[in-house]
Amino acid sequence: MRPSGRHFLQIPGPTNVPDRVLRAMDLPTIDHRGPEFARLGRKVLDGMQTIFKTQGPVFIYPASGTGAWEAALVNTLSPGDRVLMYETGHFASLWMELATRLGFEPEFISGDWRQGAEPDAICARLKQDSKHLIKAVCVVHNETSTGCTSRIDEIRAAMDQASHPALLMVDTISSLGSIDYRHDEWGVDVSVAGSQKGLMLPPGLSFNAVSEKALAAAKSATSAKSYWAWDAMTGPNHSGLFPYTPATNLLYGLAEAIDMLHEEGLDNVFARHRKLSAATRAAVNTWGLEVLCSNPHHYSDSLTAVRLPQGHDADHFRQVVLEHFNMSLGNGLAKLSGRVFRIGHLGDFNTLMLMGTLSGVEMGFELAAIPYRPGGIMAAMDSLCGRTPAVASLKKAAND
Repeated sequence: MRPSGRHFLQIPGPTNVPDRVLRAMDLPTIDHRGPEFARLGRKVLDGMQTIFKTQGPVFIYPASGTGAWEAALVNTLSPGDRVLMYETGHFASLWMELATRLGFEPEFISGDWRQGAEPDAICARLKQDSKHLIKAVCVVHNETSTGCTSRIDEIRAAMDQASHPALLMVDTISSLGSIDYRHDEWGVDVSVAGSQKGLMLPPGLSFNAVSEKALAAAKSATSAKSYWAWDAMTGPNHSGLFPYTPATNLLYGLAEAIDMLHEEGLDNVFARHRKLSAATRAAVNTWGLEVLCSNPHHYSDSLTAVRLPQGHDADHFRQVVLEHFNMSLGNGLAKLSGRVFRIGHLGDFNTLMLMGTLSGVEMGFELAAIPYRPGGIMAAMDSLCGRTPAVASLKKAAND
């Protein structure tokens, strides 16, 4: 039987694509060597600088975020180079595996998947590296598998304290356009991003924002590269063109998405995400369940990962919600499989969409026989309305 209404896509990416972006993509494909495309190309290249908050170049690839990971590494490093990485979750682990496959030597600082990268641990390791064998530090800004956000400004400060010359590379795939990010101010050398989350597009575009220091490193890096080569992109990009066939219609959508982010105002976008994430955590806490991220300093504004009680299968719960309410929730990845579900609250997302999502979750608890305390929906409403539960109860009593 066909489900009525729109599907609720509440995974932490790909996210809901706004109608404006869909309509922008629904245009005839044009000559990607012509003047009309060149104007589009310059618009998105310039526009992405404003989203990353950088004066440096941004390279756009027709690829997933994994491609942007590879581009960041092969453009700046040589085979055998040592890379310091921090285990914040599944995607940090995948980045480490990719570095190994490419012939680099990643060193992984172990983490418990319940908080972001710890600046002190990075500083301590870099201080030990007196010969400066470590050529790059790679950190995931917002770990999509866990709902933990690393504080990149603090990591930059830790690297400076260690007086270490390593490049700083940051994965912003599930944070860019949702959580405040400042490539230049925070001294990031390569920022990696994808189109399918805070940028509100379908999958298919990825990005490298690049510092002068990273460009200098690229001149001496000897890793084999062709498709990902920054130097092949630089010349054509100056005039808004690309060295190979670009994803024209996705770039139409990207131009519209950039306009939408600026119309709302980036600071307002970030405030909206903070408000919705706080309301989500208020619901989870009231339900008597546990937010996977154990460090409030590292709470994510893009998503919330929720631990179910021992003996209850999160994947079964997600299936119940999908079948009864036509809503997709994110699954637990790798060692979190079956133990958590993830609520995506990023991108083109508002208060009523969140309330519908949380209502579907709470009704799903009933149908899947998950033990919980009622009242999560009201707690989220209290959070969104800026009232304390005690004030709400007094008002209700007065009305009675």
